[in-house]
Amino acid sequence: MSLDTPPKLTSYDAKLREEAAETAPSLEVPMREPTRKTQIIAIYGKGGIGKSFTLANLSYMMAEQGKRVLLIGCDPKSDTTSLLFGGKACPTIIETSTAKKLAGEEVAIGDVCFKRGGVFAMELGGPEVGRGCGGRGIIHGFELLEKLGFHDWDFDYVLLDFLGDVVCGGFGLPIARDMAQKVIVVGSNDLQSLYVANNVCSAVQYFRKMGGNVGVAGMVINKDDHTGQAQAFAKSVDIPVLASIPADDDLRRKSAAYEIVGTNQTQWGALFAELADNVAEAPPVHPTPLSQDDLIALFDGKDTGADFVLVPATDEDMRGKNAEPKQSLEVIYDDI
Repeated sequence: MSLDTPPKLTSYDAKLREEAAETAPSLEVPMREPTRKTQIIAIYGKGGIGKSFTLANLSYMMAEQGKRVLLIGCDPKSDTTSLLFGGKACPTIIETSTAKKLAGEEVAIGDVCFKRGGVFAMELGGPEVGRGCGGRGIIHGFELLEKLGFHDWDFDYVLLDFLGDVVCGGFGLPIARDMAQKVIVVGSNDLQSLYVANNVCSAVQYFRKMGGNVGVAGMVINKDDHTGQAQAFAKSVDIPVLASIPADDDLRRKSAAYEIVGTNQTQWGALFAELADNVAEAPPVHPTPLSQDDLIALFDGKDTGADFVLVPATDEDMRGKNAEPKQSLEVIYDDI
């Protein structure tokens, strides 16, 4: 579909448009390619879908191509850089800031940013379990990055690894505040990862209608088993597939052993080189998120329960053994 052709609206899409119209003076948001020297790209996906694997190898390949790349992990699990650093945990900005503050010291770049193969990387981190909000931790982490001079750093690409299961608060920061120029979603041929990808597309669309400029550059299909649901999803929401990374035992073993495959020294080099080129060149576009029913329709009905009929519960069902007739308090007037 041409960018000049208005996308077909779903009922959910129309509801978002109506809501956005209450505060936005215009629903027409221009689509344009990033104009800043540094491309800031936010990558979203369901937890465990392989974002960290994809980003570690993508960033390594970009650096191998001569680009200056900064990789920032924005997931409270703090595992974005684990593959890049051979499984070694990277001190997070949140925990380092806390320790330095208690010691009366300031955080320095070398305390939180580390490098390998030309890639600079850091982890924002998050609060301990039960001791704070992960989204608020992301916001606090970026506040610290600004104090460290984030806006003055000289990179060709800044890649942000965000948890896609949550698109509110700090996790929605790149979309809600136009921090990034474009978003990339990582998914696979399973309903849950595509549900998350669809939610991200919905969030992007909502904020664009409120005046934002972030668009979706495309989708990376990880662990592709060639069943085709992820490709069908990308086609349905009108975003390109930037790469399909196969479900391959060699990739699985190397990832488990913290080996980088995004280099021309491996058989996977060409795949990640193509992904790097596509990520760099893909313009942000306006997705058309699916309704829940349309999303489920991408899958075989026998796998999703598509033929199931909802049976309404009754008051007697809810009361169980306590069910008994109750006199109505409704006032009925005689005809005059």
